[in-house]
Amino acid sequence: MTTDGHPPDGDAPDGWGPHALRVWEAYRRGEWCDDVPEVHAAVLRRVLLAPPPPVPGHLARLRLRGARVTGTLDLTEADIVCAVRLHRCVLDEAPRLDGARFGALELRDCDLPGLSAVGARFDRECALLDCRIDGTVTLRSSTVGAGLALDRSVLTAPVDSPALDAESLSVEEDFSADGTTCTGPVHLSSSQVRNTVGFRGARLRGPGVHLQAPELHVDGGLYLDRGFTSEGPINLYGASIGGSVHLEDATLTGTGQRRGEPALQLLCATVGGDIQAGRGLTVRGCLELRDSSVRGTVTLKRALLDNPRGDALKADRLHVGGNLNFRGGFVSRGTVDLCDARIGGSILFEGADLTAPAGEDTTDTALRAHGAEVGAEFNCCNGFTAHGRVAVGGVTVRARLCFRGARIDARAGKRALTCRRSTAAELVLSFGEAPEGIVDLSHSRVGVLRDDPATWPRALVLDGFRYDGVQPVLPARDRLPWLDRDPDGFVPQPYEQLGAHYRHHGRDADARTVLLARQRRLRRTLSRPSRAWSLLQDATVGYGYRPQRAVWLLAALFAAGTALFAADPPAPSGDGTPPGFQPAIYTLDVLIPVVDFGQQAAYAPHGALRWAVVALIAAGWLLATTVATGLNRVLRRN
Repeated sequence: MTTDGHPPDGDAPDGWGPHALRVWEAYRRGEWCDDVPEVHAAVLRRVLLAPPPPVPGHLARLRLRGARVTGTLDLTEADIVCAVRLHRCVLDEAPRLDGARFGALELRDCDLPGLSAVGARFDRECALLDCRIDGTVTLRSSTVGAGLALDRSVLTAPVDSPALDAESLSVEEDFSADGTTCTGPVHLSSSQVRNTVGFRGARLRGPGVHLQAPELHVDGGLYLDRGFTSEGPINLYGASIGGSVHLEDATLTGTGQRRGEPALQLLCATVGGDIQAGRGLTVRGCLELRDSSVRGTVTLKRALLDNPRGDALKADRLHVGGNLNFRGGFVSRGTVDLCDARIGGSILFEGADLTAPAGEDTTDTALRAHGAEVGAEFNCCNGFTAHGRVAVGGVTVRARLCFRGARIDARAGKRALTCRRSTAAELVLSFGEAPEGIVDLSHSRVGVLRDDPATWPRALVLDGFRYDGVQPVLPARDRLPWLDRDPDGFVPQPYEQLGAHYRHHGRDADARTVLLARQRRLRRTLSRPSRAWSLLQDATVGYGYRPQRAVWLLAALFAAGTALFAADPPAPSGDGTPPGFQPAIYTLDVLIPVVDFGQQAAYAPHGALRWAVVALIAAGWLLATTVATGLNRVLRRN
């Protein structure tokens, strides 16, 4: 022993037993110490805090395997530059590493009752691999210079405590907890990871929010896939993910959106890559993506979202740079909400199956996307099925809004498809089968409408609906039943719109047929006197849309008048010698209001002839005006 109380260089302290001496010598040589069944924590503390010099040519480090460590390993605020590695060890007490600094720490296949490393710093890696920890692992405010790994470990938290408390953690490379089982919450709030965060195949169990990571900042990707299971909600509010979020083959369970705790809350978050959940994702509860921004695509094809008493997906005000993909077997039991979403690519629901929530306090809406803006296509086609209403009012679709082959299962009298005040370059309404419920297209504007008479809805609202073209091109008599399906009764605008469409495409006869039908439908809404006058206009001149009838009626009245005045000529009137009476010319003078042959002024009817002349004058005004209007329309081609 030296005069200052320390052993000479290389010599162990006096009184140490053979197990402690073996640890001492193994440390100096950097060898594995695996022939010590038990060692006191004070020995390890002494070796690490007042380390002996290494044997020349060796690197000093603590490497202990298969030992039982008794007592408390207290290294609070210690500065340990060497690597510490414990394999297959059993620690009776939870190590205290708060504020300590390590070169590297590795616990592999160890049993311990917790670990506290608040504010610790690990210059290289920190690894707890294949361990069984019956207590909280606390890494709050710690810094890891390389990677942090908890792969395949089993963390069991005390009641009302987290299994892993790593709030405000900073990791310079990867954070990995692949295959880890945590019974108790995992806290990563406000943590920063420079590369990726991985929970591949991990299992989070127990009460409470299982992954509590609001304001998590990850420069790389977030991996909750390959069999990842969470039996409670996941909170990623305000998270910033530089890469992609992976949810393939994951099972997420929440308490339901109606109770305020979604299965996955990615709210007000930013994702620099994609959200990939295209294989085997199951969500029991609500998947919440509200107010988030995803630079790439969101893929949920073949996913199952199950929240039958509320919203299965809440993605209102979601911004996606690419596509929002629900293709290929996507199933939702609960409302899919895309209100005010901004999608740079397409929304794709081909083959999806959506079911509205059940219960007295829920809506009957399977898909809700009011106010959404879509940069390309919005496809609810090719096997799309909705058990409940599809509400896409106020959407703007740059390309095609498609329901080809879709089936919307809504009861008669209920809204099946609400597409009010929407805009699309093309609208396809050739359903797989005619909807029983109401389809509302009021005040929408599309470039081309494509439909199928065999699947026209039984109730269709077209008031204010405008289009530039309709396919297939049908004769007016075949298209007219399409207009007469408004559940509220006759509305004139759809007839005017269809008539204008026919005129614009040079089909004047079809246009007149439609406008004539409008007048006839209008007649049903009039009072009895007005209805009688309307019926007379229809029978005589077809409301002006059948001018050839006026020509034939004029001819008939001309013949009848000629015969009448030939049989009973009117008497001359006035002084002087009248021109010779001509029955045909006199009839023309009475019948045609814009010509004057001098016969009507020269001869005055008497008796009953006066009423005949009055009738001819009135009929002449009506019929001649109708003929003139028809000729004007033909000449103007309008």
